Amino acid sequence: MSWKTALYNYIHAKNQAELEGSSAPLEAFVSDSAYVRKQDVKVRRLLNSYRERDAKLLRGETKLRMQGVKELPYGIIADIQLHRFLTYQIGLIEHQEEHIESERVIIEQNALGWKVQSAELLQSEKSQPSRGRSFHLSENETFLDTQRSSPSLPYINPSIRNTSGLESAHRKIIYNRPKAVQYAEKWWQTPNPSYEYFEVDCTNYVSQCLFAGGAPMDYTGKRDSGWWYAGKKGHQELWSYSWAVANSLHHYLERPHKHGLTGTVVKDAWELQPGDTISYDWDGDGRFQHNTIVIGKDANGMPLVNAHTFNSRNRYWAYKDSPAWSERTKYTFIHVADEM
Repeated sequence: MSWKTALYNYIHAKNQAELEGSSAPLEAFVSDSAYVRKQDVKVRRLLNSYRERDAKLLRGETKLRMQGVKELPYGIIADIQLHRFLTYQIGLIEHQEEHIESERVIIEQNALGWKVQSAELLQSEKSQPSRGRSFHLSENETFLDTQRSSPSLPYINPSIRNTSGLESAHRKIIYNRPKAVQYAEKWWQTPNPSYEYFEVDCTNYVSQCLFAGGAPMDYTGKRDSGWWYAGKKGHQELWSYSWAVANSLHHYLERPHKHGLTGTVVKDAWELQPGDTISYDWDGDGRFQHNTIVIGKDANGMPLVNAHTFNSRNRYWAYKDSPAWSERTKYTFIHVADEM
């Protein structure tokens, strides 16, 4: 048996473990017992989540893409991308989730042949993107001058700047939910090259979806206020924290604004509509670390979401399959205003 066969056996066992709700299929193909135990907790929690939804898991499929291989004296280190499909049924309606995950897998050879020793995720839904690598702004500094000469996309219309002199000329904008969803579906798998891409990209992606739905940027020129994006000029990052940082976008959305993008916190997930957002506080400490956008509903009328970082499509909103999820996890459901 080759190391590639050992890797394929591992992937097949992961699929089977999810369908069975037990890590038993992995035991024959993975040496690291701690990893197997962690997978057991995850797949049992996932199976319970489906049972709570009266959903029946039907099949799992994974497409494997090799991203890098390094040969070592004791074996192989393989960086892989997994495009995972999970099909389930509620009543007579079938749904399919898609996730894209990256793993580093160590495969070792011994007297009995090749076997996966351990595996680890190369991404986290818990971390935050950079808040600016090359400079800091004082409270009164802005990007108003540098913005004019920056070749950034998308173009920021000066008429939507949040200044009191423009309030009388403001006209209502209708949030186009189908367009926000259309954008979320188009770019869930790969990043839009018109924007910067972050190692942790969840909030940048949700902001793009909101903007595609017609939400106007609130351009203040200050990183710690407004909601705006203007790309990069050299090493300068021209966007507000609220555009790209999960906690900042959450607080921007839940605060009332006289004009522009705003939202209302609702009590239950079923109240959300396509184009609304969900914020995730994994540790229950009041700081939100992840955002998703609602793109539809399942057969029970509960939200399905798209997201980046672990690029996901039609994922059930509760995220109990995430390695970041814990019993302390809290959610905030935000209904985006229809008029801005």
